[in-house]
Amino acid sequence: MVRGTGAGVRQWAGLGLLALPTVLLGLDVTVLYLVLPSMAADLAPSGTQTLWIMDAYGFLIAGFLITMGTLGDRIGRRRLLMIGMAAFAAVSLLAAFAPSAELLIAARALLGVAGATLMPSTLSLISNMFPDARQRALAIGVWATMFALGMAAGPVVGGVLVDEFWWGAAFLLAVPVAVVVLAGARTLLPEYAAADAGRLDFVSVALSLLAILPVIYAVKHTAAHGPGLPTVIPLVAGVAAGASFVRRQRRLASPLLDVGLFADRAFSAALAVLLIGLVGVGGTMYLVTQYLQLVENMSPAVAGLWTGAPALAMFAAAIGAPLVARRVRPGLVMAVTLVLSMIGYVLLGTAGTGDAAQVVTGFAFAYLGLGAIAALGTDMVVGAAPASRSGSAAAMSETVQELGIAAGVALLGSLTTALYSARMVAPSGVPPVVADRVTGSLGGALSVAEDAPVDVVLARETFTTGLNIASLVAGAAVLAATVLCLAALRHVRPLGTDRRAEAHEKESAGLP
Repeated sequence: MVRGTGAGVRQWAGLGLLALPTVLLGLDVTVLYLVLPSMAADLAPSGTQTLWIMDAYGFLIAGFLITMGTLGDRIGRRRLLMIGMAAFAAVSLLAAFAPSAELLIAARALLGVAGATLMPSTLSLISNMFPDARQRALAIGVWATMFALGMAAGPVVGGVLVDEFWWGAAFLLAVPVAVVVLAGARTLLPEYAAADAGRLDFVSVALSLLAILPVIYAVKHTAAHGPGLPTVIPLVAGVAAGASFVRRQRRLASPLLDVGLFADRAFSAALAVLLIGLVGVGGTMYLVTQYLQLVENMSPAVAGLWTGAPALAMFAAAIGAPLVARRVRPGLVMAVTLVLSMIGYVLLGTAGTGDAAQVVTGFAFAYLGLGAIAALGTDMVVGAAPASRSGSAAAMSETVQELGIAAGVALLGSLTTALYSARMVAPSGVPPVVADRVTGSLGGALSVAEDAPVDVVLARETFTTGLNIASLVAGAAVLAATVLCLAALRHVRPLGTDRRAEAHEKESAGLP
């Protein structure tokens, strides 16, 4: 059994410092949910501009994660974190005071690029600060929980700031966070750069963007408009670019992404489990927040408070799973928590209107599974790589999670919308635009209910039925992930064996 040196007060204080940008990144994913109406009234964006304001951040952060993770390995992870934190704060100021929709879109895109420097930097620094496998798993659990808590708090924080100040205040949270991180980074965080990392290959950077961005666009377009030719073309283009990217990485002495990491069974299986888990949770989170507000008629702030219990469940799992995995094999711990997660999807699949407590309880169980796989799965991915490649491995983990959330919203959201549209019938005699709103979504039906004879009860029941079916589909996917944990991760020993040390030994011996 190989264990690293235990971390001290400085390392745990450094983890607290790294939690700040991690929470901030989570907040920025969802903070615009309640900011959008006030911002739209001020800037008057077109429908297309509104979509880009919402999506530009996610597109660019996903597209640049691999590049920035590898760049951190080359120039220093602490240095990249400090550069990215300063850039994130500066661009946040630009977004807060943007005088036009066009400038806000540009600011959101730049925030995505800056955010892509922060995510792999924080995670790879944790891998350097906590060489002991047990402590590293616990620290990664804290990291994963902070990001999820930021996402959960985003709508509530955005709503409060808009009520008290103006829509731009939501972006100003980055400024005090940047001041604290920049002030404490040199004292609390170590620096690490791989001595033999080589030069950055810009052709690989371009190919990685061409592989990731069209796929993210395709899943988001499917969520908004359903499948079709505008979805297929970018998806095929992304796959083709991805194949070219992989071929180029195999030929380079210093690749942007070491595709040889996928030969490690734990690395590949953990990524697959993370992807499936995030698809389920990402889609159901999107639907549950709509259910609480549109079906149960809760205000955004109240709905946010109701989601507090699921967030606590994820926190408990993310912290507790690494502790249990010190004595029990991580694959088994992940499988058991995913079984508990399936209980949640069954509760969501059988809830009706007026069952807010059951819906929130079901979502808490789903979040419980996510907490465990986010902590242990991410640790397997990062721990499978030697220290010189941990930035690249961290970026791969986060890219998969970003893709999982986007795909979850697209797939489960589209399924719910299709089921809703198939059952809802517009009242006779209403204008076509009103009919489209009634049959298009529950939100659309409620928006015209005062001016048209809409059966609001039926609309809410129909949406809830879509939530039921989508949740059961997600539960079936989680069942597949459970089987994958038992089949492909059962060989991973309890925490205390440092998988990075094993990877070093394999690398030195020339083994795969």
